Amino acid sequence: MNDGRIAIDWDSARASNRDNWEDRVPLHEQAYGISDFDDPNHLTRIIRTDLAALVPFLPDGSVSGLDVCHLQCHIGTDTLSLARAGARVTGVDFSPGALESAANLAERLGIDATWVESDVLESCAAVDGDFDLVYTSIGTITWLPDLDRWATQIAGLLRAGGTFYIRDGHPALYAIDEHADGLQLRHPYFGNGEAQLWDDESTYVGDGKLTHSRTYQWAHPLSEIINSLIGAGLQILRVYEDKTIPWKFAPRMVEVPEGFAWPESERDLVPCTYTIIARKAGE
Repeated sequence: MNDGRIAIDWDSARASNRDNWEDRVPLHEQAYGISDFDDPNHLTRIIRTDLAALVPFLPDGSVSGLDVCHLQCHIGTDTLSLARAGARVTGVDFSPGALESAANLAERLGIDATWVESDVLESCAAVDGDFDLVYTSIGTITWLPDLDRWATQIAGLLRAGGTFYIRDGHPALYAIDEHADGLQLRHPYFGNGEAQLWDDESTYVGDGKLTHSRTYQWAHPLSEIINSLIGAGLQILRVYEDKTIPWKFAPRMVEVPEGFAWPESERDLVPCTYTIIARKAGE
């Protein structure tokens, strides 16, 4: 349920959002297919997709041997998939419960990983060192009110010549009424600094209800996302838009091999995700 835009300070919004994500941890532990990691070759579908897009822009065509910082890592399934692909990984998230879950999974699998509890907008101060790759993917941007500050953190975490990668839900998709019978606009595409208030007991995957159902999110057009990275000094290498998304955004979506998509007759009408690959200038 979307109750519209509201003026709220960041600390209050962040606290409410963190309580909500804390509630999601046990539900997602059940829904994310963690037992699949018992297969030592298992990588999440998200990481398999992202690596295919990313590796052509890496020096040796692989994340193997690279220092990777995964921002907004949640319970770490994608982080540990990057580790299985050969990276040295650091996962950053503001949810202590999510990081505990991630650390437990890493220990069970015998995977070395570093976990840092921090808001992404303060990650430079919280994380030691710099990285060859800063990675973030799926369901991240809308939780942040200040993309200029976000991009500054990314640039600060990257070493010279390092790469930034993001794949996320497209802001055009987020403007659509997910419960309508057809493709109808309902939510703002452009941000105005105010948060969108949501009150929803469910989560995007899995069963069960959330105790802390109220969250705050911010609309950001694609131009704002790209320009924030440019403003932080990063060079945009590629921008992609795609017709599929990893979760079922709307009940009318159908499952396809890459995730979920609109019915075929509507698939060319609106993008579902965007991907941006950028680089920090070398010395």
